[in-house]
Amino acid sequence: MNNSEQNDLNIVIVGHVDHGKSTVIGRLLADTDSLPLGKLEQIKEMCRRNSKPFEYAFLLDALKDERSQGITIDTARSFFKTEKRRYIIIDAPGHIEFLKNMITGASRAEAALLVIDANEGIQENSRRHGYMLSMLGISQIAVLVNKMDLINYNKKIYNNIVNEYSQFLRKININPMAFIPVSAMRGDNIASKSKNMTWFDGMTVLETLDNFNDAKQPDDLPFRMSVQDVYKFTAANDDRRIIAGTVDSGILRVNDEIIFYPSGKKTTVKSIEEFNAAPKNYISSGYASGFTVTEQIYIKRGELCVKSVETEKIKPFVSTTFKASLFWLGKEPMDLNKIYSLKIGSSKVDVKLKKIIKVINASSLDEIQTNGRNLFVGRDAPGAPQIPVGVADTPFQKGAINRHEVAECILETERPIAFDTADIMPLTSRFVIVDRYEISGGGIITENIGDEYSEIREKVLLRNFKWERGNITPAMRAERFCQKACMLIITGNQDADKKIIAKTLEQDLFNEGRIAYYLGIGNVLYGVDSDIKNIYSNAQRENREEHIRRLSEVANILLETGAILIVTATMLTQDDMDLIKTVLTRESEGDIITYWIGKNIDTDIKADIIISDFEDSDRASLMIKKDLQDRNIIYN
Repeated sequence: MNNSEQNDLNIVIVGHVDHGKSTVIGRLLADTDSLPLGKLEQIKEMCRRNSKPFEYAFLLDALKDERSQGITIDTARSFFKTEKRRYIIIDAPGHIEFLKNMITGASRAEAALLVIDANEGIQENSRRHGYMLSMLGISQIAVLVNKMDLINYNKKIYNNIVNEYSQFLRKININPMAFIPVSAMRGDNIASKSKNMTWFDGMTVLETLDNFNDAKQPDDLPFRMSVQDVYKFTAANDDRRIIAGTVDSGILRVNDEIIFYPSGKKTTVKSIEEFNAAPKNYISSGYASGFTVTEQIYIKRGELCVKSVETEKIKPFVSTTFKASLFWLGKEPMDLNKIYSLKIGSSKVDVKLKKIIKVINASSLDEIQTNGRNLFVGRDAPGAPQIPVGVADTPFQKGAINRHEVAECILETERPIAFDTADIMPLTSRFVIVDRYEISGGGIITENIGDEYSEIREKVLLRNFKWERGNITPAMRAERFCQKACMLIITGNQDADKKIIAKTLEQDLFNEGRIAYYLGIGNVLYGVDSDIKNIYSNAQRENREEHIRRLSEVANILLETGAILIVTATMLTQDDMDLIKTVLTRESEGDIITYWIGKNIDTDIKADIIISDFEDSDRASLMIKKDLQDRNIIYN
């Protein structure tokens, strides 16, 4: 079979530090003749000149050095081949400090070799690696009991390791294809049967790998691609906007209708674009590529692209709240309500640990006890309301996940993200947690919890999907009017002259030839909202939410005309703003700007600008216009 006809299989090789993982990789490369011509002899000669014993691990180090120097060689991706297929190696460091690399390094692996030192035996990292492979959904695993030469090929020691580790793996639903006694340094049972272990009648490592099943091709799964960037061209009247990213799964073809989540915007693929490549009509999983669309909608980095025809069966979730299995690796415990960064696909968003359901020890699989004390969300002061949410490690730290612990927990992001759950689409369920620029944890999303705006968000997604635009695009309107569509929310306390400022601003913009429209909240209250009562009563919170929702829907229509919409409202809260942004799903964060009129903000709203000198409406209008110019909302 030619290489072009073979399937590749991605394998991750993991193991505790110094258990011989690099030696296994070096031996596999050497015994399958996958090294560059003369590389083995070159390393052996270097060791001879330096009076240093040769080790197969040196081969891997030498190849890494060449890659770091920019030298292109056939093994730059570290692969070896057999008659059946080619194997691409994903090297996951074994030291506990580098376990975080395995979360992302093993994310595309379809099989794994787990290396255990026969002399040292099973270590905590051996168990943690097994747990993480299980969590990532990697089920095709062979366990290599390495360095058998150091224990004189003792069958009893090997059997003890097999029995102990098998019991652990069964608890995490892993049934390894084989346990293989090997000596990577001497080549026992790597590519050929060992004469030193005639008592072992199983397959060699290469035979075992060739007996792994080809992974289900991601092309057969629904299409998923995280948007990495949108590239614009201007030279030679090239007006293309190429939406670029790497395809996680599925196939995308020209003329396919697509939807982007969480915005819910839809369009159709116009062309497939690749750098320095012949035109093609489709892109498939694993390829970094791009495409143009028939309608120039505004798409941001982090959106998840799917095919609309496939959403009838499997649609990604959009929410701020979800249940996850989380492996924590940070030096400091993960605390309730502390703000972290979550990275899923190409999206990055602030996140906090909202609730701990349970915590387990990843190496023993024991649920960690707290000596009768539960975790609580809330203050520790006597008499404060306490809500039990889970268990933690000893020494007990209330409301935290300690290092090397695994938690079933609920996470809450600052804004909605698009994701799948691990049981449906594993690749788009995986995430990492960043704490102060360092990856400190990772895991998988297991369930969509939803949030208070889930129902509204579903309606908005349906609205965006069904929305029919005319032939005039937002970009065309912006070019004609020299302005971007924008919603200006002028709020403040009862005494602030919000309406006077808003009307002055509308007049000033109009005099300059801008398209501006003042929308007082009462215009909606006594018209579109005439069936809603008591919107300002705390007992009628749902009525106020519906009022804000309808106001936002009216605003959405007006913004489609390309206008600068000026809205006034009294004492808006951050909840009100979150609801407005949920309904509008505007092109960018700067398309909704909030101005608080008054010296002090009297609600929890996160205003963009505070205007304290509100008694002079002309001055306030000038300040807002200057802000719009700085944001490039209005321009010449």
